[in-house]
Amino acid sequence: MINKVGQIMLYVNNQEEAVNFWTEKLGFRVISEQNNGQGMRWFEIAPAQDAETSIILHNKEFVAKMSPELNLGTPSLMFFSENLDQLYGDLSNKNVKVGEIVTMPFGRVFNFADQEENYFAVMEKK
Repeated sequence: MINKVGQIMLYVNNQEEAVNFWTEKLGFRVISEQNNGQGMRWFEIAPAQDAETSIILHNKEFVAKMSPELNLGTPSLMFFSENLDQLYGDLSNKNVKVGEIVTMPFGRVFNFADQEENYFAVMEKK
């Protein structure tokens, strides 16, 4: 039986830019950097607070060559924030592309884009 989500694979065109985006703009931390010595390198990142799930930033081009059958599309991720307005302001001030805050039946939410125009959502959850 599966009891939790451990890691999410995010395939990116430029790993260094992706690491910078997630750490500098969103405050994530690098948990580990791995290199298998044969060209495959990845970064594990997670929110600075006690996250149970991490994101692995893989090189999209390398993975496509190694495993052409994989779906390398961007997963639809929903993050939670206890202070949506503050996060929205912080991201806007850091020139991150953000959508409008909208009220949904389940709460307030907005989306943002990374440096490669991948979109993610954030929902207020206290």
